[in-house]
Amino acid sequence: MKNVLLPVFYLPPISWFSVFLDPENEVILEQFENFPKQTYRNRANIYGANGKLSLIIPIHHNGKRKMKDIEVSESEDWRKLHWKSIKTAYQSSPYFEFYEDKFIRLFEEKEKYLLDFNLKGLEVIQQIFKTEKAQSLNKEYIKNPGEIDFREKFSAKIPLEFEVEEYYQTFSDKLGFIKDLSVLDLICNKGPESLTYLKNIKQLY
Repeated sequence: MKNVLLPVFYLPPISWFSVFLDPENEVILEQFENFPKQTYRNRANIYGANGKLSLIIPIHHNGKRKMKDIEVSESEDWRKLHWKSIKTAYQSSPYFEFYEDKFIRLFEEKEKYLLDFNLKGLEVIQQIFKTEKAQSLNKEYIKNPGEIDFREKFSAKIPLEFEVEEYYQTFSDKLGFIKDLSVLDLICNKGPESLTYLKNIKQLY
């Protein structure tokens, strides 16, 4: 077994899940890091009618910096907006209707903290995959941890260089294949084959 340290993301990208679900990885999740802006911690990329669409969770700026203390802003109804965007993007995909009830639950209940919301999303996806991958939260921030450190591996701005097989996406006929979107994209388009797809991804380390 390898110990890996993963950041906690909002409906994480496919690359993140390929590491998370690797049976050889013992997963520890980072909760004590200073919250970095413009990352997947509060954004998820989906495939909209005009290409890549970023869904961004607004953050309450109250001076708190640690990931575990970051509060979600309620100044706008972002949950309704995100769900509408997801439904518009995927309602014509092959498998959206099978998982819609599970995904909508994520946006119906309010979580005060971003970490809790992201962990709830992870729980929903594990239910869809029918997996029970164990994970634990770290106990303190360590700059140079003993685990394989993925905290800065996934960039929301720069695509990761790793090999993936293209799959059909709702708008790919018009705009081409976009890799490493939120795992939501994979689930809606590949359904039960998603797990096999993730296991076949060439590892990032």
